[in-house]
Amino acid sequence: MKILLLEDDVILQEIIEEFLVEKGYEVESFFDGGKALDAIGAGSYDLLLLDVNVPNIDGFEILTYLRDIGNTTPAVYITSLAGIDALKKGFELGADDYLRKPFELEELNARIEHIMKLYRLHEEIEFDGIKFVPKAHHIIIGDTVMEMRQKEAQVLEYFIKNSGKIIHCDEIIENVWGEENLPTHATIRTYIKNLRKLLKGKEYFENIKGEGYRFNIL
Repeated sequence: MKILLLEDDVILQEIIEEFLVEKGYEVESFFDGGKALDAIGAGSYDLLLLDVNVPNIDGFEILTYLRDIGNTTPAVYITSLAGIDALKKGFELGADDYLRKPFELEELNARIEHIMKLYRLHEEIEFDGIKFVPKAHHIIIGDTVMEMRQKEAQVLEYFIKNSGKIIHCDEIIENVWGEENLPTHATIRTYIKNLRKLLKGKEYFENIKGEGYRFNIL
């Protein structure tokens, strides 16, 4: 499980990161909100741990932006803001939990484990010797773990769950994107092209001319 930690207190950041790594999590830490947001845009995380009062872009602004563009990565605020207004604002912006400082590290871990169970972050789909973890956005082939973007994982999950059925690009858009930032058919074709590269060695996506694509588990 890959966690992004945004915390501008150097000592506290080191303490939290060391604790989480010992618990078996992969952690990337940031002091600056702008750099954290860039990393979220460029990579894939299973959970965001966000302080609020950090340099450049604060934790509230980060989550506002992410939810506006359809990023649903679970998020927990870890902050010294203790007022009820701050708590309510955090949840209104789409946070999954809110932890006030100071807190026990084991309490943080308990909340992370709860979110993992709630979102089934370790649920796997297996086919042809491939392990696919939709919520963690990666596939495992042999000993190799390959990361993918959130939408790529959602597209692959939809195809797998509808294996053998011809699926038009419009169906993917409707069921994966809903009303948020609707992509073009060309974008969908790009996602499928990227997934073909990830699933190298076998041709799972069959192009049915004029109708769409069919995912065939061989």
